[in-house]
Amino acid sequence: MKAGSWRTFGMLLSALALTGLVLSGCGSKSGLIKVKLGEVARTVFYAPQYVALSQGMFKEEGLDVELTTTPGGDKAMTALLSNQSDIALIGAETSIYVYQQGAEDPVINFAQLTQTDGTFLFARDGIGTFEWDQLKGKEFLGQRKGGMPQMAGEFTLKKHNIDPQKDIKLVQNIDFANIASAFASGTGQYVQLFEPQASIFEKEGRGKVVASFGVESGRLPYTVYMAKQSYISKNKDTIRKFTAAIQKAQDWTAAHSPEEIADVILPYFKDTDRNIVISAVKRYKEQQTYAADPVIDEAEWNNLLGVMTSAGELKEKVAPDQIVDNSFSQK
Repeated sequence: MKAGSWRTFGMLLSALALTGLVLSGCGSKSGLIKVKLGEVARTVFYAPQYVALSQGMFKEEGLDVELTTTPGGDKAMTALLSNQSDIALIGAETSIYVYQQGAEDPVINFAQLTQTDGTFLFARDGIGTFEWDQLKGKEFLGQRKGGMPQMAGEFTLKKHNIDPQKDIKLVQNIDFANIASAFASGTGQYVQLFEPQASIFEKEGRGKVVASFGVESGRLPYTVYMAKQSYISKNKDTIRKFTAAIQKAQDWTAAHSPEEIADVILPYFKDTDRNIVISAVKRYKEQQTYAADPVIDEAEWNNLLGVMTSAGELKEKVAPDQIVDNSFSQK
């Protein structure tokens, strides 16, 4: 689906209601419970997840987790709704879009992985001291409309008295997976980048990180594990085990250095230099991006709603008890 395509979710939900079958987790040959996990991106931003996989924390809980990467929140959510994924790691805003469409089988957030935005403002000309006013009149390569990175970015720009629609030349017609390559090929003077791409570009001399949207936009349930309500109802023990593994990984990540974390997650970034991964993990740890526990608290949820309201993407306030289930993370 193209940018802004969240408004077509009503049609998608109707089609899935007619054709989709709710598939519960089934056992694998190893005796473990098979879980199909879909992630919205492959990024150091999700380091605790790769810790859980590489350190066998899911297996300790009796789970055989199969990971698939589906770039773009709309596409990752479509995979979840069509049962290609049992559980998805996506921005919490996607579950709100589905809820706003009146889904009969809503998507429920049950465990938080990251608690700030994961993008950084990258300047092609990063010479001298950065001031936010420098963005005015410049070409800014943004993210997909309605996606959390773009909304957090716009929230931050408005905070610094910059109108995203008037004061900058905002480019939003590039697919999520192609944003970095578009910037590398010359599009934009500024861009929003996740790690490790930001560190890679710095090493290549393409510019430098000048600000963090995570620091600027504050705490919020940025990336969350979610599943359809029907799946959770039929697989409560699986969800409990999954959440326990994530908590173990979060504890491990908090207790270890960027170097130790990088060595554990490197198999998931085989084409990335170890020093780049260390740099990326260090940035995220320093700004406390990785959540300390899976609980989605109300203050963070309300900040998320505020960011969505500022972007004009929230039809009405969605209370956390409508699509958040903390019963698994609180155990």
